[in-house]
Amino acid sequence: MNQKRVYKNYSVAFKEEAIALVTEQGYSVAEAAASLGIRPNQLYDWKKKQEAASGGTVLSADERVELLQLRKENKQLRMEKEILKKASAFFARELR
Repeated sequence: MNQKRVYKNYSVAFKEEAIALVTEQGYSVAEAAASLGIRPNQLYDWKKKQEAASGGTVLSADERVELLQLRKENKQLRMEKEILKKASAFFARELR
């Protein structure tokens, strides 16, 4: 009764060809999905991911690592700036 589902893994080439049926050859998503034996929502998802990747909205692994590093560095610099502000205010009061 508690059996695990077995998901099919499709190759990148298969996904690209499926998307090409819709975008280049004029098939509807439902027709292309039926002829390939997949669900239409799978094809919609693949198409949406490909459009996002080609549009530049998806970050690559290197960009993601760099972004995390820059955020960490930015946080560190903000803390240092706050410390310097407080120190300068402290010494300005001491000089009076």
